[in-house]
Amino acid sequence: MSDLNLPVLDLSLLDQGPDAAARFRDELRAATHDVGFFYLTGTGVSPELEASLLRAAKVFFALPDAEKLSIENVTSPHFRGYTRVGGERTQGRVDWREQIDIGPERAAIWAHTPEGSPRRGSDAPSGSGDDPDAPGYTRLIGPNLWPAAQPELKDVVTEWHDHLTGVARKLLRAWALALGAEEQYFDRHFGDPQTLIKIVRYPGKDDPTPQQGVGAHKDSGVLTLLWVEPGKGGLQVERDGEWVDAPPVPGAFVVNIGELLEYATQGYLRATNHRVISPRFPDERISVPFFFNPALDARLPTIELPAELAAEARGVEDDPTNPIHATYGENALKSRLRAHPDVAERWHPDLLAARSAS
Repeated sequence: MSDLNLPVLDLSLLDQGPDAAARFRDELRAATHDVGFFYLTGTGVSPELEASLLRAAKVFFALPDAEKLSIENVTSPHFRGYTRVGGERTQGRVDWREQIDIGPERAAIWAHTPEGSPRRGSDAPSGSGDDPDAPGYTRLIGPNLWPAAQPELKDVVTEWHDHLTGVARKLLRAWALALGAEEQYFDRHFGDPQTLIKIVRYPGKDDPTPQQGVGAHKDSGVLTLLWVEPGKGGLQVERDGEWVDAPPVPGAFVVNIGELLEYATQGYLRATNHRVISPRFPDERISVPFFFNPALDARLPTIELPAELAAEARGVEDDPTNPIHATYGENALKSRLRAHPDVAERWHPDLLAARSAS
């Protein structure tokens, strides 16, 4: 795998004694300081679970349109459910993909009217939604939408979520030590993690030029673990001002950090631009990113880096069009409002108006 454009790390080194674990932490720190992306092997995800996930994804996308649209995300104020091809945008341009978004299964704190007037949900915990000045990101809390025609999807996704949550926690503990913090640093500051799983299908296009599967962007949170259907390329990562291919590696995840980890390390670790090019017709591509992030109201304090690392911190990238917020929920809400303007316009016009006025 020496010809790959991204470094390859083996998570199982953490279980092979102190020297091997120290080597993994050094490689992890270097990969995310220099590149922001890497391949991760040794996660313990079985081929059988990968096959179950891929099979479930293909079954879902093969459902009749009426079944998929019965859980369309425009019916969810919480940005959950199915997005039809062309229903999501990056940098204002349409992404050529369809997907289902699945987050933590929780009761809604707020119910919303299509006119954008929030009102307290009848199933909200007592006292949890009475404040009219509650942060806008609390609107992301709510139930998922599952297809009635495919009840087994929930079981497969739950197993996938639970396994990758363990992988993510293991990675974050290794990062903490690699950055000179105590091992439980992220555990202490995360709260109840806000996860998001996207099951994505990129349909083939026969246009003479490649289409935007997903436009260039940085992830808004802390950590992303991406599984891609074997043999299906399309992911590209920006390195030294050039776009390089990151094809799938059998048995490996593509891992990248998000803007919040850049913030917490004051730019020692840097979130990296990436994009996806649509496949050529009649081919298609299935991918499943897993986003592992802090609780919506969590603020990651700046890590006090050792002097030799702090000297290499580049500061948080200043992009007036894409501010990085210390509170994760603000980053998440920013991304969702931009990516799904139809959902935002239907359910959250007051938030859009507030942002336009600021």
